[in-house]
Amino acid sequence: MNIYFSDFFNVSPEALEDYGAFNISLLADLPLFIDPFLLFNSDKIEYRSLHDEMISYLSFLREKAVVGGLSAGLIGAWYRFPEIKQTWLGFSASGNRGSGLGSEFATALHRNLHKIFTDFGTERVTKGSHLEKLCLIGDGVGKDNISDFTTNLIHGYLLDYTQDFTKTHLREEFRCQVRAPKARFNYTTETWEHGNYDLPYINGDYVLLTPKDMLTKDDAWINKLDLFDHFNLIPPAIPDDQLRAQVNNYFLKVMPRRAKEKQDDEPTKKDRREAAAMTIREFPQIIDYYIRYKEEHGDEAENISAWKVAESKRLYGEQFSQLSAALAQHTNFYGLKGDTYEEALERVAFLKDEIENKDGYRLFYYKGEPIEREEDIQILYRLTWRATPSDLNREVNNGRGPVDFKVSRGSKDKTLVEFKLAKNSQLKRNLEKQVKIYEDANNTKKSIKVILYFSMEQRNRVLKIMDEIGISDHKDIVLIDARRDNKPSASTA
Repeated sequence: MNIYFSDFFNVSPEALEDYGAFNISLLADLPLFIDPFLLFNSDKIEYRSLHDEMISYLSFLREKAVVGGLSAGLIGAWYRFPEIKQTWLGFSASGNRGSGLGSEFATALHRNLHKIFTDFGTERVTKGSHLEKLCLIGDGVGKDNISDFTTNLIHGYLLDYTQDFTKTHLREEFRCQVRAPKARFNYTTETWEHGNYDLPYINGDYVLLTPKDMLTKDDAWINKLDLFDHFNLIPPAIPDDQLRAQVNNYFLKVMPRRAKEKQDDEPTKKDRREAAAMTIREFPQIIDYYIRYKEEHGDEAENISAWKVAESKRLYGEQFSQLSAALAQHTNFYGLKGDTYEEALERVAFLKDEIENKDGYRLFYYKGEPIEREEDIQILYRLTWRATPSDLNREVNNGRGPVDFKVSRGSKDKTLVEFKLAKNSQLKRNLEKQVKIYEDANNTKKSIKVILYFSMEQRNRVLKIMDEIGISDHKDIVLIDARRDNKPSASTA
């Protein structure tokens, strides 16, 4: 069963490894993304040049915004970008379709160019300019937006990078001359230009490779939660005595108030985060000192990201191959009868059997410790949907929140599939109310809830919740036992 770039294009994984590229899956996006800080902090001149080019483009946008209001057409041309789905990286577990950078991001960036980047290009606190600053202040801008924007701004580099590999390693039947949109920005004409490239080509589209040392997972090095959680490290780094005293005083002032309102003796992590957010809104210059702190610890970013990418290679590359081997022998999938509910449930049953009765549980462990992430079981489930008459959509959002998967055959046959971890603090609420909301929003009464547990304590918690809300032994709820200590080969996991 073909899953990875090396499978589809008949090239050795070692060739990709030697070239420095990540061996992507061509069945589902993998949850890796380009972190612009890794470009900024790199020892490679070409990476630092890419970061400089990104900042130059933002400077161009800022200068244009100073001149006066921009028309909707220019905002669309300069600020809005499609997701570059050809990288097969990002946050979609179904195929490689994404929403890209639409009007919300364009509006947020245009609005905040002056508010956030007041000293853009002439920073006095930090060593350089950082696009990530937008997600620290701007609402509605997250890591996916920052990654998509970064990927678009270095699109030309990725095209050249992939073309060089293609010409050296791929046979003619796997290649095609394509005209790629928005390859480079021309500052003379102030337009994005197309370019012609010789690239890997499959199923009517080209494929792009990405260097591993640009990638990370989970969060960018500079991110909002990290800012909140490490807030205590920032005030001591502020050299201005008055500002430092004001920041500390305001933070201590709002913290006891929040704890008192909740009648708690000790503030919770949530309380500390909210107090930090309030303080940052009052003293936005704090952000520059946080970024400087992250710059000074940039080597840690490279080490952590390298570890995350290596761990992703092990999980999504090497261990997922075990599942593909099992899928290749499971021919029942390709002759399924019945509706989408039966089809979806059959695939859940396959995963349950692989995890509970074979070696599938190993996918969720690293060095003997469980890796409890919903995204991993979601990607595994996506891999079971090869060769199906049904349409599988990921995170369908009808205004009432996203559901993990919607399986459909037309408008009258739809089944929703939700995956949850047993440790999820909102599990009871989801089982009791949220799934019903999802069903109403998608005009269906068919849904399957899959709950993955890693200990007897978690299992008992799930059973207690199900008993409390009266859904014990409900056929639509499937529990999967991912424990390691009850498997025959646990000692070698």
